[in-house]
Amino acid sequence: LRFSCGVWGGLVQAGGSLRLSCTASELAFVNYAMDWFRQAPGKEREFVAGISRSGTNTDYTDSVNGRFTISRDNPKSTVSLQMNSLKPEDTAVYYCAAERRTSFWAIGSRNRGGMDYWGKGTQVTVSS
Repeated sequence: LRFSCGVWGGLVQAGGSLRLSCTASELAFVNYAMDWFRQAPGKEREFVAGISRSGTNTDYTDSVNGRFTISRDNPKSTVSLQMNSLKPEDTAVYYCAAERRTSFWAIGSRNRGGMDYWGKGTQVTVSS
């Protein structure tokens, strides 16, 4: 499973919005729960948001809850992350990741070691 990822919105100031999207190359996309992780310079890669195969169940880390929204479009094999009210501390390289799940409604494990596939990182920079 390969991903083509992009960011819409460019460089943004604090309080602004960006949208990230990743499109999978294969029809097996629907077999995977999808997650977004991020890695800031000098820090470990951390979980940001996750969504079940069905798209009905979502999960967010506390620092982005209420500001970020994860969504997926299974027919288009695409997962997106809408980021609002951005803060300078959101600056990082963002990665989408796929984790195979048996249940159609289960979200991912949040465990970066448990991901089956990773997209290439996308830089997000929020200026103060």
